[in-house]
Amino acid sequence: MKTYKSLLVAGALLFSATGCNDLLNEVPVSQVGSQYANSPNGFEAVVKAAYASLREYYGREDAMTLTVFGTDTYTMGADGSFKFVNQYTSQIDGRLGPTNNIWNAFYGAINTINVALDAADGIAGLDETIKKRRVAELKFLRGHHYFILVQMFGPVSLLTKGNLTPTKEFSRAPVKDVYAQIVSDLESSLTDLATPTSEYGRVTKGAAEHLLAKVYLTKATDKDAAAADDFAKAATYAQNVIKNYTYNLLPDFSSVFAQGGGEVNSEVIFATQYTSEPITNIGTGYNSTTTNTVTINGNQTHLYFVMEYDNQAGMQRDVLNGRPFRRFMPTNYMLNVVFAEKNRTIDSRYKKSFKDTYYVNNPTKTTPIFDNSKTSLKFVAGDTAIFLPGYEMPLEERAKRRYQVLVPSLYRPNLFPALVKFMDPLRPDRTYEPGSRDFIMFRLAETYLIAAEALIKQGKPAEAVPFINAVRRRAAWPGKQAEMEITTAQATMDFIMEERERELAGEMHRWFDLKRWGVLVERVKAYNPDGAPNVKDFHVLRPIPQDQIDRTAGGSASYPQNPGY
Repeated sequence: MKTYKSLLVAGALLFSATGCNDLLNEVPVSQVGSQYANSPNGFEAVVKAAYASLREYYGREDAMTLTVFGTDTYTMGADGSFKFVNQYTSQIDGRLGPTNNIWNAFYGAINTINVALDAADGIAGLDETIKKRRVAELKFLRGHHYFILVQMFGPVSLLTKGNLTPTKEFSRAPVKDVYAQIVSDLESSLTDLATPTSEYGRVTKGAAEHLLAKVYLTKATDKDAAAADDFAKAATYAQNVIKNYTYNLLPDFSSVFAQGGGEVNSEVIFATQYTSEPITNIGTGYNSTTTNTVTINGNQTHLYFVMEYDNQAGMQRDVLNGRPFRRFMPTNYMLNVVFAEKNRTIDSRYKKSFKDTYYVNNPTKTTPIFDNSKTSLKFVAGDTAIFLPGYEMPLEERAKRRYQVLVPSLYRPNLFPALVKFMDPLRPDRTYEPGSRDFIMFRLAETYLIAAEALIKQGKPAEAVPFINAVRRRAAWPGKQAEMEITTAQATMDFIMEERERELAGEMHRWFDLKRWGVLVERVKAYNPDGAPNVKDFHVLRPIPQDQIDRTAGGSASYPQNPGY
């Protein structure tokens, strides 16, 4: 564990030489990175440091703010510092903390990866098979990072050689060149990646093929990078993952997110690893009050989808129900269309995605009362305190219940259905923020839906139907599998747009999905009332960090900001 922390420091040193700022003396901080990577042990350590960069993105508020917020399915809850990201106001600019943090973290990691790749051929004493596998892992990670960057920012700096000396010479490579590098990295990695691997958490060939399927699916929709066979390649790679490995859909949707041993299961293709050990969970974040980068720990996802249950009658904060940061609130479209009430008797995913019952853990607290069918409350520990039926239960029916009933007309930014798939009841106490559960990046249910989308885009809905129905049958209540199946006529992009969210809600896909489909602006306007007034066409790209522009020779003339910012 101590060694792992030092690897993160080594990775930071590798980047510090290139992250120059005009206010600082431009001198190399250290040459340790190059020397370190040239030995077998050092090379292995730097590879692990590259993996650690995934924890700068997955399970972090920065990335969740940019992927969950400002969509058709999630809007802003009562708390949080980045509501304006959801509102698409002019505060989204080159100083935005989440974009700056992701940019710096990924470019730091890319430089670490490049240094290791440059050193790989000259390392004496490293087993050749292991070396090839680690090179493949590094190429996967570099391809992954560039894929996130090009989707968020469009043209970005394309760096493929390690840099240990200061430089102010940067440029933005065309999107098609960035995609070409991503595809090259991922496809060249396939030969040497393990499948499977005894070291859980390392990249496998299945993970690379899943990512390639997603890359081609996305590339096909980018006018600057698309090729005629992109959708066909996306379908092929997705079907390879489904057919050629030992991955399987779990019988029960909710068991995919069972904490602890349940996270390592046959449906998970690749995950960012977290533990209960603080040293291994170290990462960076942004303090919006001080505008400083700060050290944070653990998977934070459990904090953001929880309603303010702890200030309600009969309740106090506890470990089981979570620490409610109430950042992300589901939209009416999410609750009433994606998870339409009429479908909940056959589709288990509404019930298994959202918390509907809170049990009394503070019986002496009898206020406040939000349920307008009641004037007073009396509780016994362990009884129901709050129930969310998911529909507009009539007033007279609510009045018969001894507990408060939170119906949709009473939802507000602090009271709403809480997404449960990320909750972390294994935290040691009720105030503890660092989560220990892995963040699932790729899982087989999404692979099925990627295959289906790619086939629909090729005009082959009949071939897409079995992939969609596989996911839907798994989600069915017992005995309802046949009712969950769709027909060829129903296999449309409109259906895929809803089915992906029924399956993948909150899993950091939605903003990218809407951008890929070319409907981000129209759907925010239609379904996100907080974002609708301000969202514009240019919001399909994020602002380039102003620091990057300022530290580039020639400034904005050499490194222009994205339009609109």
